[in-house]
Amino acid sequence: MSLKVAVQMDPIASINAKSDSTLAIAIEAQKRGHELYYYTPDTLSDLNGDITARAQRIKLFADHVHYYEFIGEQQKLDLSTMDVVLLRQDPPFHMTYLTTTYLLEMLPGNTLVVNRPASVRNYPEKLFPMLLRQYMPETLISADPLEIEKFYVHHKDIIIKPLYGHGGRSIFRFKEEDGNFHTLLELQFSASKEPVVVQRFLPEVKTEDRRIVLIDGQVEGVLGRIPTGHEIRANLRVGGTAANVKLTPKQEEVCQAIGPILKEKGILFAGLDMIGDYLTEVNTTSPTGLVSITQLYGIKVEEKLWEAIERAK
Repeated sequence: MSLKVAVQMDPIASINAKSDSTLAIAIEAQKRGHELYYYTPDTLSDLNGDITARAQRIKLFADHVHYYEFIGEQQKLDLSTMDVVLLRQDPPFHMTYLTTTYLLEMLPGNTLVVNRPASVRNYPEKLFPMLLRQYMPETLISADPLEIEKFYVHHKDIIIKPLYGHGGRSIFRFKEEDGNFHTLLELQFSASKEPVVVQRFLPEVKTEDRRIVLIDGQVEGVLGRIPTGHEIRANLRVGGTAANVKLTPKQEEVCQAIGPILKEKGILFAGLDMIGDYLTEVNTTSPTGLVSITQLYGIKVEEKLWEAIERAK
């Protein structure tokens, strides 16, 4: 079964072809005989209910330098004629990103959007875990400096991170009586009025940071991430090292609890972030880590993803 697949992503010339999960997913689609179209979210339009994008046919290569070629000219593509649309641009999760979910939600039922736009919009990374609060560390979401200070005084060692950030950006740790705490809080809320996520610091981040990939509610890959030196962030983007690991019984319990929720909400492809036994994020916008999982285990999670998509079609 050959499918017409449109990939909504960041400019393809700017990606890191050695590690990009979207490229791996699209190459797998091409291997399976699917017809690929590429477009960036800024070309998405709604004219009288017709959802279109300026797209190009694309051919991909497993080459870190010459990894794509366009086929023909850019064209106005009616996305309702696509079998599948992959929503794959990175956050930040701002109004522009939200608008793409509203537009893609207008597509008819014959076009499968991965992941379901309404669920991506309603349950972003750092809010989704609140559906399973029993597995989260102590967490405050607030833009109130007084509440944040109370949390800090109580827990004495905390992490503050943007509610809609990604990739480990702008994460700060404050230990007891840190002289920079009030200055940073003032700076944060002078630049933005958005709430922040405040969590008790988990020392397990040094050895037990996990990215767990679920396809159609089932665990298909797990990636350990080890921070470098004195770094508190284990994200591979900021120098974390990928490690071969196994899930703990508690992590398996969390995955079993969240799997049915993901299926119910049309999240076909998710990346859970856990630190030790604690669930910290559920990546629904553009989960990554597939290339590292392949390198560590020889497992191609993208094959499982396309099997799930093909079943859904």
